[in-house]
Amino acid sequence: MSPLTDIAVNLCSSQFDDVDAIVERADAAGVTRLLNLAGDLAEAQQGIDLCQRFAQVYSTAGVHPHYASSWHGESQQQLRQLFNQPKLVAVGECGLDYNRDFSPRPQQRQAFAEQLQLAAELNKPVLLHCREAYQDLVPMLQQHRAQLPAAVLHCFTGTEQELEHALGLDCYIGITGWICDERRGQELRRLVRQIPAERLLLETDAPYLLPRDLKPKPKSRRNEPSLLPHIAQTVATLRGQSVETIAKLSHDNATRAFSL
Repeated sequence: MSPLTDIAVNLCSSQFDDVDAIVERADAAGVTRLLNLAGDLAEAQQGIDLCQRFAQVYSTAGVHPHYASSWHGESQQQLRQLFNQPKLVAVGECGLDYNRDFSPRPQQRQAFAEQLQLAAELNKPVLLHCREAYQDLVPMLQQHRAQLPAAVLHCFTGTEQELEHALGLDCYIGITGWICDERRGQELRRLVRQIPAERLLLETDAPYLLPRDLKPKPKSRRNEPSLLPHIAQTVATLRGQSVETIAKLSHDNATRAFSL
């Protein structure tokens, strides 16, 4: 099978105390590139360290909406300085989360707006998080979309209308193991057929979202990037394409989206 790129791995998670083994298993499974997600500035620095340790690891740098309350007057400049590192390939994970509201919504919008401005200034793609907030995220992204080289909607689990809005803004769509869940993933299993081939990306969001249909069921609930081929096979089956086709197009799309 063609090599795979996992465009969303939380390698800084406390669940990953064995990163060397994680990367080794991913490589053995044909997952040859990993994009680490940063949730805040501290994780962005950790991501830089991981990029230096592993040739196959790249990283984002940004502030997740959960941590938007930590955004302050110097945050944008501090983030700008980090992008001197060549393997930081996207601003993010940034966006809006109205499902959990861990940070007040006005602060979420401010942090997101300033990160969009920075991405446009640096000519970097954005890696987006959106839960129950499309009504605000779409117009905010629309203001900057023409100045951004790419926009990636990470871990899509939305509705058909939300998919249409994202594709209307020429976003790449990240598909996780949510699609392997016969209970919660029914809508995504239907919608995955509507994603244009040139906009499809694959991700594990590890250590979260372990594919529910793995057999035999693993003892641990921890997801890993080495399981990305399972997600690729599920997507291939649902789209009526070969897993080789899905692996190649998603890998090529990642190359293009993040200039890898």
